[in-house]
Amino acid sequence: ASRLNAPRWLSKVRELFPHSTAETLQKQALERYGLDELLTDPAVLEQATPSLDLVRTLLSCRSLLPPAAMSTVRRIIRQVVRELEQKLAQKVRNSIMGVRLRGQHGGRPSLANLDWPTTLRRNLKHFNQEHDTLVLERLFFLQRQQRKLRWDIIVLVDQSGSMLDSVIHSAVLAAIFTSLQTLRTRLVLFDTSVVDVSEQIGDPVEVLLGVQLGGGTDIALAMQYAAGRVVNPRRTLLVLISDFYEGGDSSALLKTTLRLHESGVKLLGLAALDERAEPDYDHKMAQQLANRGMEIGAMTPDQLADWVGRTIH
Repeated sequence: ASRLNAPRWLSKVRELFPHSTAETLQKQALERYGLDELLTDPAVLEQATPSLDLVRTLLSCRSLLPPAAMSTVRRIIRQVVRELEQKLAQKVRNSIMGVRLRGQHGGRPSLANLDWPTTLRRNLKHFNQEHDTLVLERLFFLQRQQRKLRWDIIVLVDQSGSMLDSVIHSAVLAAIFTSLQTLRTRLVLFDTSVVDVSEQIGDPVEVLLGVQLGGGTDIALAMQYAAGRVVNPRRTLLVLISDFYEGGDSSALLKTTLRLHESGVKLLGLAALDERAEPDYDHKMAQQLANRGMEIGAMTPDQLADWVGRTIH
């Protein structure tokens, strides 16, 4: 049972303890309970079932992984990332790339584009009375209007241990965003320093393997970095994903937020970006940011895509 629960437990340690303490606890647990082979033996890893829990564990214990295991680690992370992309990609594209044009048919055949009222009305003549069944001989699909004007989106992601789920989903979403012509996407990771990983954005696996979990948090520094990359404020979205526990200059953070809002940048602060959207965060700081023009919430990836779509439309 301990082996089965190990991935979840090991990843949780990063959320509950400071960086140095978490690393020590993880190492001791792996040695004491014989779990080290789960991470350090490539043969055992090869047999592990890829899952989000396992990816969390591999990322949170990355410093303990031997070089010989890294190819297997990459394969596991890539498989889970691919599954997330397949789950999210079409929904994100539909939300952001356009809206269905009412009354105009001939769109791409998909359940999302199916015009049910027209399809039912046009097929009434094919109703089979004997079997009490409506035969749909022809389906009608709505066209989508493509948005041609590009927007810039800057995604700032807090690398705190408690934000690991949000980091994973952010990397996957950013890769989908950057594949859309509508958006120019910049992805920035931060703790007490800022790392712009926009050049790697198309490969979320490498982005995730570069994440440095734990340490302090300087949101003000990240926001100032983002402010310096804004070219057209009224066509820029800035998404800050953080628990809002600021270890830097709170006054500078609030001033930068207000300045960005007044310039026309659309601001969204997310305390969580994952399938549960159940965050633990600094409510006081979140309220102060909201008072300066930042929309605050916790969202699933689908909900973030909807927000982006509504905002740019």
